[in-house]
Amino acid sequence: MASKIRLPVKMVITGPECSGKTTLSKKIADHFHVKRNLEYARFYLNKLTREYKKHDLLHIAKKQLISEIDCKILDTDLITIKIWSEYKYGDCHHWIKDQIVKQQNENRVYLLCKPDIKWEADKLREHPFSRNILYELYEKELNTLNHEYYVVDKNNPIKFYKKYLD
Repeated sequence: MASKIRLPVKMVITGPECSGKTTLSKKIADHFHVKRNLEYARFYLNKLTREYKKHDLLHIAKKQLISEIDCKILDTDLITIKIWSEYKYGDCHHWIKDQIVKQQNENRVYLLCKPDIKWEADKLREHPFSRNILYELYEKELNTLNHEYYVVDKNNPIKFYKKYLD
């Protein structure tokens, strides 16, 4: 019988593009037989027949938030959209920022994926040479929000394991 997550916690897998978030979220959810969400942005942008605009990020954020309901493992969250918006457009819609503040009271643990695996191109990835800068933005944001987080990289085991998982 597989171990179960002991606390009513959401684990958010976050970090810059092509850092292993989706793979890690799937492996954790499968191993512990818990529900995970999918990154809504990928679904939306793959169906979009034009180049995305700043206003699309608000739509993506609202759908991403809905996708989190009843999920224990999150393949990104609104922090990703905030960082994406600020990096690309210089600011972020107030609704997204307000929701992130509201989520500070939720019991969330973040796994911050380091961009230390090989970058693989796909039609949605935009920043192969900015991953370290983006990683630093994620780390700064998590610290600013005072979220508990653990760094995941290709060489070190996940340190949150003993605290949250059997």
